[in-house]
Amino acid sequence: MKRKILDGEFLDRLDAAALVLKTPMTGYFGGGRKARSYGNTVEFADFREYFPGDDIRRIDWNVYARFEKYFIKLFTDERQMHNQILIDCSASMACGKPEKAEAALRIAAAFGYLSVSAMDRVSYKMLEGNKARNLGFTVTNKDSFYRAAQAMEMTEFEGETDLEKSILNMEAPGYDDGLTIIISDFLTESNWKKAIDFLMYKRREILMIQILSPDELYPDFDGRIQMMDSEAPDFGDPRNMKVRITRKMVDAYQRALDEYEKELIDFCASRGVTFFTVSSDDPIEKVIFGKGYETEVIK
Repeated sequence: MKRKILDGEFLDRLDAAALVLKTPMTGYFGGGRKARSYGNTVEFADFREYFPGDDIRRIDWNVYARFEKYFIKLFTDERQMHNQILIDCSASMACGKPEKAEAALRIAAAFGYLSVSAMDRVSYKMLEGNKARNLGFTVTNKDSFYRAAQAMEMTEFEGETDLEKSILNMEAPGYDDGLTIIISDFLTESNWKKAIDFLMYKRREILMIQILSPDELYPDFDGRIQMMDSEAPDFGDPRNMKVRITRKMVDAYQRALDEYEKELIDFCASRGVTFFTVSSDDPIEKVIFGKGYETEVIK
């Protein structure tokens, strides 16, 4: 199934923005992020005492005139970040009106486009079963971004995804060199918390985006219905059932959802992870520019 995720108006809006990472990190040379190390840019950062072997051209003679000690100037280093965008490709993501899968792909495309605009590299990984399938190439410019978007449009959302195993089994997760964005409904029995702790160990900055459909956020069912588990292999699966929905059941579901949301929020807050929930019918501009993540307009 092909899903259309890009249009001209959408790209025009993204052209005016730049993705801003919250913290400086180490990474690859060439990008526009301030790293923790010192380098060769023109932006002054600090002084330190001169040691034999240092470049004497960096000695600040004005400081020497005042203190009669040699100090050299230090300048900020700038590195290219490697941002990784992880998309839950389970069958449950193909549910909802509008479909959660299409919303996930558009959000993934938006963050990828903003990353490339900020001269960062991007890798897309599709979480399928217990593996993280690489889209096939690293996105480094607008041309490769468009190719990635076309490949994402052909993504199949089916079966079950084990968030823990797929992330722990991920090739080249990176270390202290960028942002990991996880896009999922997080309606899973897998131990996603262990996956987050693994990424924290890798010193990745983490953004978790939960996508739910309007029916999941604000259920309005009544009467007898046939409930089908989207990840069940066939109609005979015991997870499928006929039930009579009452207002009491809807209220109980809403309480359970609220409790789970609180669990997600509290866990992420304890780890310094950015987390927010969006509806699949939220405009992409609202998701990117209006909720939970900092952007700035390129001047």
